[in-house]
Amino acid sequence: MIDLLFSNLNILTISLIFFGVAFGVLVSAIPGLTTTIGVVLLLPFSFYLDSASSLGMLMGVFVGGMAGGAIPAILINIPGNPASIVTNINGYPLAQSGKGDFALGLAMISSTLGALIGLIILYLISPELSDFALKFGAVEQCALVLLGLSLVSALSEKSVMKGYISMCLGLMIATIGLDPITATPRFNFGTVTMQQGISFIPVMIGMFALPTIIESLIITNDFKFPSLNKNYKECLIGIYDALKEVIQSKFNIVRSSIIGSIIGAVPGTGSAIAATLSYQLTKKLEKSEDNDRMSSQGIISPEAANSSMSGGALIPMLTLGIPGDPVTAVMLGALTIHGLEPGPLMISTFPEAYYGLLGSFAVSVFFLIILTLIGIPFFLKAIRIKTKYLMPVIFVLCIIGSFALRNSMFDVWIMIIFGVIAFYMRRNGYPILPLILALILGKILEEQFRMSLIISLGDPLIFFKKPISLTLLIILGCFLSYIFAKFVKNLMKEKKNV
Repeated sequence: MIDLLFSNLNILTISLIFFGVAFGVLVSAIPGLTTTIGVVLLLPFSFYLDSASSLGMLMGVFVGGMAGGAIPAILINIPGNPASIVTNINGYPLAQSGKGDFALGLAMISSTLGALIGLIILYLISPELSDFALKFGAVEQCALVLLGLSLVSALSEKSVMKGYISMCLGLMIATIGLDPITATPRFNFGTVTMQQGISFIPVMIGMFALPTIIESLIITNDFKFPSLNKNYKECLIGIYDALKEVIQSKFNIVRSSIIGSIIGAVPGTGSAIAATLSYQLTKKLEKSEDNDRMSSQGIISPEAANSSMSGGALIPMLTLGIPGDPVTAVMLGALTIHGLEPGPLMISTFPEAYYGLLGSFAVSVFFLIILTLIGIPFFLKAIRIKTKYLMPVIFVLCIIGSFALRNSMFDVWIMIIFGVIAFYMRRNGYPILPLILALILGKILEEQFRMSLIISLGDPLIFFKKPISLTLLIILGCFLSYIFAKFVKNLMKEKKNV
């Protein structure tokens, strides 16, 4: 079996894997362009390649794209993908404090190790994990998303109530568009454009990027990033410090990677849930008075979970023929184009293709760590430009990223409107993250909730009759009880102080 991993590799395949990783990192580092878009852009070229080279190139984009989203999240406060929203919480403040090289080092090394652990899990226990993932029907997915959304409130510890208000606003926005079951238009104000709903990509770009641009217009001084003035040797020292921190956080890496693989194996969940769950668990388990260490853990856990999810998402695609996320859905099409049929018989029918895909994954991980670590000093220099020159470039990229989604100016206006909303939300202490995650997960929640009630003929007790959903709801109840008790305790303290 092991000899089949690299049997299809040749100079062309290895070169295309390298190109795929570099392209994936570049695409996901541009706000608004996702890994899915990167894979779709290269899919037509794969028609003219043999199956090993084609799938190797697409696998490179998949692996590179998972890590690249952290680069703009850390350096310019604009997450490159949904999972890097969580990385942004601790990554951007570290960059502002002069540790951009250290923060990027943490993200890239954690992503690489997470992808490697995800690959090992995929290789060893893919049949078992795929069987477990099959048990996640509409009821279980609904309970899982509910748990993920409730954890969002913990990201807003300064004001739990404002966190919930932000989350509810995101859920309301998620209902705009066609009803997922009956296809009835809702809240579209009679326009065809809004029947498609509000995409999270222009909302995410606007809410994270525009407030920074507006603030740069109000504050005339350039933003100071001391790490940008470091030479290559000083950057290497920062990367070495990041490596030492990651080695000390080995349990966090393994735990977060396992969470990411399990979540990835459940079709339709996504990297945002994996990153959020691992981040919250790390916050509860990693207790330290050292703020720098906690900031480091806050980068390591979501990045490891995000990258390991790529291995997990391949499990249902290869062993069941069910794509775990949009990227694997495109890759499923690529496999079919080359005459390969993913499913329970793939390992026995197409062993060379199956293990060759895993071998391409391993080579992609190798190229990922080389490209990203060598590139860190160049990433830092790329935004060394003064704010008055940098911000217009970022604004243009935001417009391009929003427009490219559906080739529509409607998405550009959505980006601008939500950017202004986010500016005032920040000014009044309302967190942005709960709104974004609720918008992303809200559509999944509604669809799975409605499907659950259809299956049960309207009986809501179905959520308590399934062992997995019952377990998730018990965890949710305990978490909400903890949040409520903490809220009441803080309220009592405020009354005593008055």
